[in-house]
This record gives sequence, structure tokens and C-alpha cells, in this order.
Amino acid sequence: MGGNLPDIPERLTNLRGGFKAFLSPPPEGVIRLTVGEPGFDTPTNISEVAKKALLDGDTHYTRGEGRENLCTAWASHLRRRWKIPVDDEGIVITPGAKQALLYAFMVAAKENDEVILLAPCWPTHAEQVELMGAKPIFVQCDAPRFHPNLDRVRAAITEKTTAIVVNSPNNPTGAVYTPDEMIGIVKLAIEHDLWIISDEIYTELIWNETEHVSPASILGGFERTLTVSGPSKTHAMTGWRIGVFAAPTSVAKVVGRLQGNTCSHIPSFLMPAAELAAKDWSAVNQFRGEYIRRRGLILELLEHIPSLVASEPEGAFYVMVDVRGTGMDGTTFAQRAMDEALVQVIPLDSLPGGEGYIRLSYATEEDVIREGIGRLKDWLAQ
Repeated sequence: MGGNLPDIPERLTNLRGGFKAFLSPPPEGVIRLTVGEPGFDTPTNISEVAKKALLDGDTHYTRGEGRENLCTAWASHLRRRWKIPVDDEGIVITPGAKQALLYAFMVAAKENDEVILLAPCWPTHAEQVELMGAKPIFVQCDAPRFHPNLDRVRAAITEKTTAIVVNSPNNPTGAVYTPDEMIGIVKLAIEHDLWIISDEIYTELIWNETEHVSPASILGGFERTLTVSGPSKTHAMTGWRIGVFAAPTSVAKVVGRLQGNTCSHIPSFLMPAAELAAKDWSAVNQFRGEYIRRRGLILELLEHIPSLVASEPEGAFYVMVDVRGTGMDGTTFAQRAMDEALVQVIPLDSLPGGEGYIRLSYATEEDVIREGIGRLKDWLAQ
């Protein structure tokens, strides 16, 4: 017998961890301005529903896409709130929005295809493109607003292009794309027969007057748009791992079979809670008020650090900060901030378009924001 081990596919060994290295819990005493999740607990009524279902023995196999009433609840929400004309059968409830994104890329990209990403983008988008054996094509969005340039998008389309990824409100930039920009993207997708993968996990978190328009709600858009949503960011349910995939019914049926052959379905006893989240948005308004205050606070504090330039976020709960005025790149800044200021931040140098920037999250408590930005100010003043 030979002594060599079987090979692991290169696209797997080359897979990077995104922000993982900077999301690990730091040593005691370090302030974290990194984690992209709400600084709140899940609303009690939602947790109680899951608790009751578990105690009632709701622990058995069920419909892979999610129970009919659960899918109906999310379809109704998307139709009512965002004018997405999805059928009840066009919904698949997935173990987290990342899994919904993975299904979307499996539908929209195959080996050697090209997928357009608006840069800087969330690392998982690029990693999942590469996981399919496809190639991410980064189209730069310019500071300070980081909105898409449709002429650049058009110029990036080739005969190999199969999809455009849209994430609005955006992680990490906080940009909220305008209705006209969304319409322009849909027109390009129709003209070139492309899929649109629309990551809409932050759509309830918009801080300016821009109206969110889903590509799937635009004439000609629904037939080619794979929408990813869920309660993680809105209902403080990140650890529950509940995502929502919405698409034309013919596509959702394929994704339903895909899920049935991979993970079966989300835990049965979480389905009643996921259904309640689709219907009860009362806590979201309370959370919104807190985010608005925290956003204002972090921007005010950053204004008093001359060597840092913050881009005003229009949505989500992140702020892009240009650190080049300190004489450091983003990675050096992050490493030294951790070691010398005891503040954990995320450098964006590894993201095309993010060179020289860090990402700060203001989803955490106000006293943590004050302490963290205060430490950075004192450190840089030295």
C-alpha cells in the first residue's frame, strides 16, 4: 500500500477564514468593537416559544424547507414589507443566512464562471464564489459613500459572468443603495441574462431617508433574484442560525431538495420561534432606537481623533474608518491596537477596496463604545 494521503481539493485548502481571526474572543481586558451581532438578547416571547416547543417534544423530522405555516409567514412578510412577489412555496428556511447564500451561489455559479462583487464586500461572498470553483470579479465602490458605479459594473461583465451580488445595507461599508441604483442593476442583469444574489439581512437597519428596494420587487427582477433574509440581525437571533432563502418556486424546489440532501432542515423546535419572528417586529423598533444613538455616539467620538476618517454609515451597524492618516495600514493598526491599546478592531486590507481601512461595530453597549474609542484616542495621542 502507498503511503500518500488522498488530496484535498485546492479550492478547499485555499479557503480563507474571512474576519474569523479578528472575531475570536480576545484576552481579558480587551475592548471588542468587532462582532457583527446585536448587543441585545433575543426577545423573550420568541425564546419562550422555542422553549415550549422543545419541552413539548417537537424534536422530530419535519418538512425540509420548513413547515408550511413557517414558510407562509416569511413569504407573507416579504410580500407585505418589501413587495417581493414570492409564493409560499418559494421559501426555504435554512440553518443561517450563510447557508442560504451558499445555496444561492450553488444555483448561480459553477466552475470557471465569474461573479461580480461590489467592493469592498463581506469576505464570505467572495469565499463562497471560490468554493464553487468560480471567480469573484471585484468592482470598486468609491469612498466615502461606497455606492455602486453602474458603468464600472457594466464594463466588468463578460461572457463568463453569471451573477451580480448585492448587499444593501452593506457590510462592511454601511452603504444603502438607492432605488435608482437597484433599478440599474436589475436592468444590467436582464440585459446580460444574469442572476442577482441579494443579501438583505440588514434591510430593517437603515438610518437615512433611502427607501430599500429589493431587486426582486422590480419589474423583471424577481425571475432572476435569489433573496437572502432572516431574523438574525433584526431580532438579535444570530446564534439561532435561522436564514430565509426566497426565490421563484421552481428555484426554491431545487434548493429544497438540496437542503434535504445536506442538512435536512433547521431544528424542529426552533420553527415556531422562527415563525413568530416573521410576524412580530415590535422589538425591532426598540433596537433601532438604540442603534441610532450608538451610531451617533461612535461618529461623534471618532471626530475627535484627527488621524482617523470615518465614513458615515447609512445602514447596518458598522463604520468604515480610514487609518492611513496614522501612517499605518489597516492590519498594522489592528495588531497594534490590540497589543497596545487593548482594543480589538477588524482590518480590511485583505478585502479589495478595503486597503487602509478598519471596520468598527457599534452594535455593542454605549459604555463599551466610549471606552474603546477613548482608548484608541489616548493611544494615538502618544
